[in-house]
Amino acid sequence: MVREIFVKELVGRTGEPGCTVIDVRSPAEFAEMTIPGSINIPLFNNEERAEVGTIYKQVSVDAAKDRGLEIVSAKLPDFIRAFQKLEGELVVFCWRGGMRSKTTATLLDLMGIKVRRLQGGVKAYRRWVMEQLEDMDILPEGYILNGGTGTGKTAILHKLQEKGVPVLDLEGLAMHRGSVFGQIGLTSTSQKMFEANLLQEVLKSQQAPYLVVEAESKRMGKILLPEFITKKKQESTHIFIKMPMEVRVQNIMNEYKPWDYHDECVLAFRRIKKYIHTPIAADIETQLEQRQYEPAIHLLLEHYYDPRYLHSAKDCKRIVLEASNVEEAVEGVYELVCRGLTPAALKG
Repeated sequence: MVREIFVKELVGRTGEPGCTVIDVRSPAEFAEMTIPGSINIPLFNNEERAEVGTIYKQVSVDAAKDRGLEIVSAKLPDFIRAFQKLEGELVVFCWRGGMRSKTTATLLDLMGIKVRRLQGGVKAYRRWVMEQLEDMDILPEGYILNGGTGTGKTAILHKLQEKGVPVLDLEGLAMHRGSVFGQIGLTSTSQKMFEANLLQEVLKSQQAPYLVVEAESKRMGKILLPEFITKKKQESTHIFIKMPMEVRVQNIMNEYKPWDYHDECVLAFRRIKKYIHTPIAADIETQLEQRQYEPAIHLLLEHYYDPRYLHSAKDCKRIVLEASNVEEAVEGVYELVCRGLTPAALKG
């Protein structure tokens, strides 16, 4: 008999040594949204799932089951071997805890491989995530890492994390840098997957004495931040990093590598050129087309990004930190947050 496990029990086990969570849905479904930390051993590939689904809708349930059985029978040895390589407690799931996970669990049980099946599947997990995020109103005292584009805020955040500082990397979770150029060179995650990963990170941070978060607008590409994050941004103390223009330009060059994504950069610029004074916009576009990236970035910072940053940050509680490079900024922020200077103390 196949044992079931419920979402609340599973979330306490996910990521623990000796517990492996397996998504048996198709690779496309897995990419769209899954339980963080799970692996994908699909019962059907994308094409097979589409075929069975079409038969289900256009012919009959029984015909779909028959075709599904034919597909599974042909790949059964490889499918079983994939599970035999795993150790410890195994938990399988599909979309609603239905046919695919039940078939998988039954087959594995017949082969002597003990698994548990997630009751309600990833749909139940998604519902739990949304309930948690809707009720989330408590985060540790926070610092918001702020400053002009090109000050290396993400790099600073990562280096702080390496030094043991509790951080929340929203851009990393979204796989988007948060600007019109933010998708270049990256594959963004879905809103559903972002929210699942965000909840996991927020729950980890609940006992931290404070949290450092990079300043982001409410929307990062197609990702919309939940209200409790934007509220925390408004309430927290902002650390504004000031860095020389030439250093910021070089930071952007190193991070974005525009020479590798020339066409994408030009297209992204054309989406915002209407917001820049026409002669300046024409100069930037010409420089980009001629692959003169550094002067183009300089003008973009001066005439587009810096004015927007000044406007968005005008009402924030702030600490200004001047640094000549990312390394100096890391040390400065580290001194602020790790010497007992909590945001509450700074406000006082």
